[in-house]
Amino acid sequence: MAMALIIRWACNGIALFVAAWVLDGVTYGDSWWTLLIAAAVFTVVNIWVKPVLAILSIPFIVVTAGLFYFLINVLMLYVTDWVVPDFELSTFWWAVLGAIIVSIVNGLINMLLPER
Repeated sequence: MAMALIIRWACNGIALFVAAWVLDGVTYGDSWWTLLIAAAVFTVVNIWVKPVLAILSIPFIVVTAGLFYFLINVLMLYVTDWVVPDFELSTFWWAVLGAIIVSIVNGLINMLLPER
C-alpha cells in the first residue's frame, strides 16, 4: 500500500514537471520542494476527493459522455493550485492543457510500470 502511494506520488511529480516544462501557464516557482509538495497534494486529492466527486457527478458524466469526468481532473489541478502556494495555473485553459498533459504522462508511465 505504501509503495503504491509512493509510486503514484512519483508519477504525479513527473507528470506535473512535464506539464510545467511544456506549458508557460503551469509553474511551480524555482523550488523543487514546491513540485514535490504539489505532487503529494495532487496525489492525495486524486485518492480522496476525486472518487467522491466522480460518484456524486455520475449523471453529469453520463449525459456529457465522460467530458465532465475530464473537468473533474481540471478541478483536481485547481485544488492543488489552491493548497500549494507557489504552484500556479494562469488560466482555466492552461489548467485544461495541464490536465491533458498530466493524464497523458501518467498513462504512459503506467504502461511502462509492471503489473501489481
